[in-house]
Amino acid sequence: MPSLEFKGKSLVYAHHLTVPHRPLVVDPVRSVGEAGANGNLIIHGDNLEALKALLPRYAGRVKCIYIDPPYNTGNEGWTYNDNVNSPLLQEWFKENSPVDGEDLERHDKWLCMMWPRLHLLRELLSEDGVIFVSIDDNEQHHLRMLMDEIFGEENFLSSIMWHKSYSPQMDAAGFSVSHDYIMSYRRSGLAIVNREPFEQNIEQFRFTEAATGRPYRRRSLRKEGSNSLRVDAPRSWFPLTGPDGTQVFPYKPLRAGESERIEGVWRWSHETYSKRLDNGEVEWVLTDNDGWQPYAKQYVNEGADRPPGTVWTYDEVGHTHDAAEEVAQLLGPRAFQTPKPVALLKRLIGIATRADDDPIVLDSFAGSGTTAHAVLALNREDGGSRKFILVECEDYADSVTAERVRRVIAGVPEAKDEALRDGLGGSFAYCTLGDALTIEGLLTGDGMPSFAALAAWLLHTAAGVTAATSALSPLDDDGLFYDDGVSRFHLLYEPDIDFLRGEDAVLTETRARRIGEDGRRNGRKAVVFAAAKYLGQRELSEYGVTFSQLPYELHRRG
Repeated sequence: MPSLEFKGKSLVYAHHLTVPHRPLVVDPVRSVGEAGANGNLIIHGDNLEALKALLPRYAGRVKCIYIDPPYNTGNEGWTYNDNVNSPLLQEWFKENSPVDGEDLERHDKWLCMMWPRLHLLRELLSEDGVIFVSIDDNEQHHLRMLMDEIFGEENFLSSIMWHKSYSPQMDAAGFSVSHDYIMSYRRSGLAIVNREPFEQNIEQFRFTEAATGRPYRRRSLRKEGSNSLRVDAPRSWFPLTGPDGTQVFPYKPLRAGESERIEGVWRWSHETYSKRLDNGEVEWVLTDNDGWQPYAKQYVNEGADRPPGTVWTYDEVGHTHDAAEEVAQLLGPRAFQTPKPVALLKRLIGIATRADDDPIVLDSFAGSGTTAHAVLALNREDGGSRKFILVECEDYADSVTAERVRRVIAGVPEAKDEALRDGLGGSFAYCTLGDALTIEGLLTGDGMPSFAALAAWLLHTAAGVTAATSALSPLDDDGLFYDDGVSRFHLLYEPDIDFLRGEDAVLTETRARRIGEDGRRNGRKAVVFAAAKYLGQRELSEYGVTFSQLPYELHRRG
């Protein structure tokens, strides 16, 4: 395995610390519909910085994550450079980009790129959330080890194999590779993988129940396949009483050339058999070779479902050519090189989310915007209210990623799909990343954040609380902005350097007493963020107030 322990972890931890928080800035011109930052989002910017920007509002709230990172094939020439501030990291990236097939450390660099992003994605994922990662053989084994460490081996769900192409690569040296993998993990044991509907083959149900007219098929009560011998499950070897009073044991049918019968087992316990028999779900059949034999009656189930499998064919979820045609239909030929089909994303999202629980779906390697297309298509089909968050760092974030979603929302007259012709509806806010929230900015007055942005970040870093930025504003003259049922949070701040240097930004004794009394009346503690205070923490504690100074509290965990 590449030297992740030495190069990856040390660099990545430093990397993570040197990436400052940058608030989201909504661009109403590029947005569609109401440009609110709490609905669907398309973010143009580096995904590491964007994921950190999402934490204050979305930590622990994302139900489904899908990412399609660089496969690191050696032919992509991708550049590992996150525009970080650390001189050490800047020099390392400068010397080690771009990443191509001649780069002997390309696996190390890929792991260094993925490590902090997967950690942030895990923080954003809800306790019952699921993450899917597309990958191929170049990094599949490394990704599995990486995700085992970050998400835990016990939270591995499956490695789905997607049959992505319908024709062989005739010029391949060796094997013609026609599949990709989709690695799936859950955040915790609370995650539920939805079962999928399937159509039963009606022709198999060739018998009709006389009393009810219901079609059914027969299935032998002798267990088949593995662990189907008496030595495997001796308690499942017992006699059943046939219609003529004879005892019938679960012997295997004699095959040609066999002289001794093999002892098998029943698929049900005797208790289950008795219940099913009383319910009319057992049928005894007189056979030519084995006499009376019991069969289970299986009825047609129009609402049948089953767990999703791990091998997905292009007949089920589309192939790469389908995906290219979908994008070409929306944006013109060769608008994007390696999209995924909408059907593939719809199936993944459908496995991880339900229509009625307002789930959030995140894609931080958004590419052509297939994930948003799939979310809108699913919502149109089942009336769901799923929301999407896309992040794309490349310059085509507006011209390809967002433009595809705009056209999907508005409608594409020449589309084959009727729903797409009419438009799938919806809206999104197009965002960029604002100025970095830094100590220098607070001290000099350059690039100062809004009250809501600073409040959200402080709330997350100091208390681990996630809150919608739109809901954070000063509720009284003492800067009260949030109450979590235990503490009331106050911020004495305006994005103005003169305000921060003035008396209004200081926690005075009069204000501390007033805040403390207000907290006691409501059965709460009080936390106050301010630029300065006029009394010590001992006195503040008597009032039930905890003081956190700006900008140092921001610096502590930023």
